[in-house]
Amino acid sequence: MSSAAVLITIPLSHYCEKARWALDRARLPYREEAHAPLLNRLAGGTVPVLVHGRARFADSTAILVHVNKVCGGDLLYPRDAGLRSEVDALVERFDTELGPHTRRWAYSHLLPQAKLLSEVWARGVPAFQALMVPAIAPLARFLARKSYKVTPESAERSLQRVRGVFREVDERLADTRRFLVGERFTAADMTFAALAAPVLFPVDCRATHPALESVPVAMREEVLRMRDTAAGRFALRLFAHERAKTCPSDRAA
Repeated sequence: MSSAAVLITIPLSHYCEKARWALDRARLPYREEAHAPLLNRLAGGTVPVLVHGRARFADSTAILVHVNKVCGGDLLYPRDAGLRSEVDALVERFDTELGPHTRRWAYSHLLPQAKLLSEVWARGVPAFQALMVPAIAPLARFLARKSYKVTPESAERSLQRVRGVFREVDERLADTRRFLVGERFTAADMTFAALAAPVLFPVDCRATHPALESVPVAMREEVLRMRDTAAGRFALRLFAHERAKTCPSDRAA
């Protein structure tokens, strides 16, 4: 698989940021093919998708596993069976519990902000798609609300689920460990930080998101509260220090 990979994304997606982070950290040459909402259906709908040689991966964790394998193993997943099992369990927990609920909560605040959300959806995509965003945004907002089952009640439930995961991470970090599993950065850390991004607005996150000062007050206040937890500070540290250990300039043009 010597040819450059292609990563198909929606720039706003935190699951896409997780996949992008893995490729960057591995210094695996790739080209990102970014799409506006709805228009990604031209590429099959679900993102992220990684096309690498003849292989195709349509799941962020499958992408991490593939990247780890291509790089010889032990980059994102420990070789030790016990540690690997612990990493796998945490990644699954974050994928199924944290990611969907940070997304639903964030959309509950952003969907009513039509102009702001359209601006974010238009960033980082081809110019012709960016020009189409104002026209497709009403349908995209409707479908996002329906697909993610966004209501005031569901958003509040999701926020409580996110807080629950953060408390679990708080407890894990209580022994002053630097990483979630073992003595070094793994897929567990990457997955937690990337999927927590919608409730933290990390400066070093390469997914698109609004400026914190531009979002509704209630959203901004909750982000500041989440940042001031042990788990929030941990995720922000990972973005500041571990995300910077990547080399996006190595990507294929």
